[in-house]
Amino acid sequence: MINTCKTLIIDDERLAREEVRRALSDYPEFQIAGEASNALEAAELIEKEQPDLIFLDIQMPEKSGFELLEELTVVPMVVFTTAYNQYAVKAFDVNALDYLVKPLRKERFALAIEKIKAELANLEPPKKYLPMHYKIFIKEGEDCYFIPLKEIRLIQSMDNYARLFFGEQKAMIKRSLNLIEEKLDPHVFFRINRSQIVNTEYIEKISPGFKQKLNLTLSTGETLEVSSRQTARFKNWNSL
Repeated sequence: MINTCKTLIIDDERLAREEVRRALSDYPEFQIAGEASNALEAAELIEKEQPDLIFLDIQMPEKSGFELLEELTVVPMVVFTTAYNQYAVKAFDVNALDYLVKPLRKERFALAIEKIKAELANLEPPKKYLPMHYKIFIKEGEDCYFIPLKEIRLIQSMDNYARLFFGEQKAMIKRSLNLIEEKLDPHVFFRINRSQIVNTEYIEKISPGFKQKLNLTLSTGETLEVSSRQTARFKNWNSL
């Protein structure tokens, strides 16, 4: 059972877009977030709306539906809608959920909807990240700490342990860095290399480092190096 499926309709013909919109009117759980008449508009709309599903025409001016998919960083579920059947094999090569030939037939459209619902049901539920006000309890020797997540500026791997830096203190917890990372909000915490995760709220300065790496200076004065691989990711993560 799905709540809503954010959907975009991409087709250069207005009547074809209206046809998909009418067909979807029988399925209120599919929320139409917008329409696009060409690949350029579609790419911008997909980036903005981050849809779950797109109904996509293949033959469009300037760029085809296939070319649009090649340019996307994150590809939503795709149902092709086209007046031609010769692209069917290629459509499934790019993992399209279905391929509908226009004009759309009600019974055939219903089968496509069932495929989409089945795919949505198989998707993993979104991860539940710890809220920033969450407090972590750590017992290290005779010392006990109850640390708000937002006060942790750096987490550093120490084999099967992790060292947490907060205020002027640090403490060890018996958790791997990978396990901790799974629970952290990726909008706040960023893994800068194999052994360190940083709370980005504490970053005060970003500067070029050795061999196109980045150096991060925290508000505490600490300087950390971002690995080459993570530098590219950090630039994308940090861009508008």
